[in-house]
Amino acid sequence: MDISTMNRGEITVLACAGCAFLSMHFTVQLLSQHLFYWKNPKEQRAILFIVLMAPIYAIKSFVSMLDLEGSKPLFMLLDPIKECYEALVIVKFLDLIYSYLNISINNDMVPDEMKGREIQHSFPMTLFQPHITRLDQRTLRLLKYWTWQFGTTRTICSISMITLRILDMYPSWASWIFTIILNMSVSLALYSLVKFYHVFAKELEPHKPLAKFGCIIGVIFFCFWQGVVLKTLVLTGIIKSHHFWLDVKHIDVSLQNVLVCVEMVVFSVLHQYAYHVSPYMGDVQTKFKRRNE
Repeated sequence: MDISTMNRGEITVLACAGCAFLSMHFTVQLLSQHLFYWKNPKEQRAILFIVLMAPIYAIKSFVSMLDLEGSKPLFMLLDPIKECYEALVIVKFLDLIYSYLNISINNDMVPDEMKGREIQHSFPMTLFQPHITRLDQRTLRLLKYWTWQFGTTRTICSISMITLRILDMYPSWASWIFTIILNMSVSLALYSLVKFYHVFAKELEPHKPLAKFGCIIGVIFFCFWQGVVLKTLVLTGIIKSHHFWLDVKHIDVSLQNVLVCVEMVVFSVLHQYAYHVSPYMGDVQTKFKRRNE
């Protein structure tokens, strides 16, 4: 294949393919390490689901770049699969946090040494909650539900959008209604995750909490808002069709796919640090040493 004879669209698709491959490579490398040092199934199972998010995003975005004009049925299938996986990742991420804290995710029983910690709410949450609350079973359950609701809302909106499209009852204004609903939902989930981080910062410190939270926020929440911003820029005419090889209808979709492919390579590398296998290597390495002695 001679790159010099390729047009800009073909070069971009080739670059996206390379990014998807790199994202898959780094993720498979990390997954194989965790499977080899399989010490804590509850935690590592959650980690496997989380790190797989990067190649799933990258592959979906690459496939979407192949034929934007003729792949509408395929996109209708790929988008909900990715979005439902987001819901699963949110659940698994909370499972991981609760496991680190040694708290049951079913009954939300707060250990005595953690009870009474101060949780400061900011606007607009102060419209519904006191400015300062104390950590107990009720407030912990509330933070959990605020996070989980994004997964439920995302899944319901995805199914609703597909159904409306199949029935050919999807007006242009409906897209913005779903966007507003999801924007509110994703903002609440992000807010609750930040509160989780602050209130349990001490207990989570040995587990690289900032890196883990950063990866989740970056992949799910940043990509969502990035798509909203691109869509807005195209609709307002700031991004115009003559800047790219695609017509104006597909500019925001194409740019989002290209950016996601590149960003997932970065996040798959960050996963190597945030979800490194080293916490699970100790006992296995000791056994190998004893066998060799």
